[in-house]
Amino acid sequence: MLPLMLSACATIGPRFSAPHVAIPGHFAGAPQNAPPAWPSKSWWKGFGSPELNRLISEAETHNFSIRIAIAQLQAANAEVEVAGAPLLPSVNGAGSAAAQRTGGNATSNNGSLPGIGRTIDTRQFAASFQISYELDFWGRNRDALRAAEASAAASRFNRDTVALTEISAVASTWFQVLAYRDELDIARQNLVASEHLLAQLQAELRAGITDAVAVAQQAALVAAERATIPNLRSQLRQEQIGLGILVGKPPEMLAAPTGTLSTLRVPPLMPGVPSALLARRPDVAQAEANLIAANANVRAALAAFFPSISLTGSTGWQSTALNTLFTPGSLLLNAATSLSQPIFEGGALSGNLAVSRAIYHQDVAEYEQAVVQAFSDVETALTALHFATEQEHEEQIAINRAHDALTAVKAQLAAGIVDVGSVLTAQQTLLSDENTLEQARLARFLAAVNLYKALGGGWRMTPNQPITEGTVHAEE
Repeated sequence: MLPLMLSACATIGPRFSAPHVAIPGHFAGAPQNAPPAWPSKSWWKGFGSPELNRLISEAETHNFSIRIAIAQLQAANAEVEVAGAPLLPSVNGAGSAAAQRTGGNATSNNGSLPGIGRTIDTRQFAASFQISYELDFWGRNRDALRAAEASAAASRFNRDTVALTEISAVASTWFQVLAYRDELDIARQNLVASEHLLAQLQAELRAGITDAVAVAQQAALVAAERATIPNLRSQLRQEQIGLGILVGKPPEMLAAPTGTLSTLRVPPLMPGVPSALLARRPDVAQAEANLIAANANVRAALAAFFPSISLTGSTGWQSTALNTLFTPGSLLLNAATSLSQPIFEGGALSGNLAVSRAIYHQDVAEYEQAVVQAFSDVETALTALHFATEQEHEEQIAINRAHDALTAVKAQLAAGIVDVGSVLTAQQTLLSDENTLEQARLARFLAAVNLYKALGGGWRMTPNQPITEGTVHAEE
């Protein structure tokens, strides 16, 4: 019967196969025929910031979202044990001891006087074991276990996805902090230069060399530059507060930020072929595991329409004396088989099947979306990194020329060739270019972080290990 039973288990319900999704032959934003440079598991170390390394190390231990995902994984693993229990026999043991004393009335030998009653003691000892087992003839319990294993795998991949997301958020927020510090330093330097020029113009006004209009214009510029500083300080503080949440600490416990974006580097990164990306994205693996679980739930819902067969056996011992309880003469044996067939469930079985099928179709769409989203994330990050790098290069050239122009116009002002308006224009141009350069540099670092995240952050599915051990992948 065993081969027939196993054969029957494999015939109930649809077999799992991953949905077909069109995979592009190459990434449009990546150079063709370039050797791939996939991220390592500690990809953030390539930026060369010891402070960032320390923050990410703390986040890996204390980040709240990562801790929640780990707890969810532990619960999912426990659910696997619960789901696997019906595949094993259940054994129950019982024991009892009872004692009874009875008394009665008797008469004397001649029948004339009442006699004294006689007491009777009765004892009964029993011990038994009962074994019951449900034959998983249609594979319902086995499919329930498959679904639980796939859900546990999805929780494991969710933990990896959450960890990658939170680590990327730490890196992005840290770069935002450094960018605001750099912009704040630029604003303060320009404020000092503007105040110095204002003092010079005020001296020239007193000497009658310049007019009050030029002084008023420079004073307005000084006031505008001074007004930008509180906003930059506020944004810097808000990013530091957000960084504290990501690291799992109150912001007051974080060390003051140090360093600058200009001293950091963006390590080279190049994706391989798009088909290799799917084995490097934990969110895609999570979507596939959810789909496997949904498919197993459909199979289990179908198997519920068929009869369930249970075997029950018991053995026990019964005796009036404890020292003879386990003798062969006290042995009791019992065996039974039962069959249960659903006849009318009020639509519960068909409704459960409809729900399982709807969830499966939902998971199909979510899996396809995860695959397409993976390709889109890489293309978006590649595009952003390419143009941010180009913009940063061009802005650096613009700043060099703006510096040269400001130096030249100051010399012309001193020689009386131009008025102060030309100096003001050159100053504003330099300030704008410096801010734009800082924003372009930040955009390049953020794009690099997004590209690391889009490429899976060094995560990789083990080639010889299916999503769930011994489940649908291994079977079919």
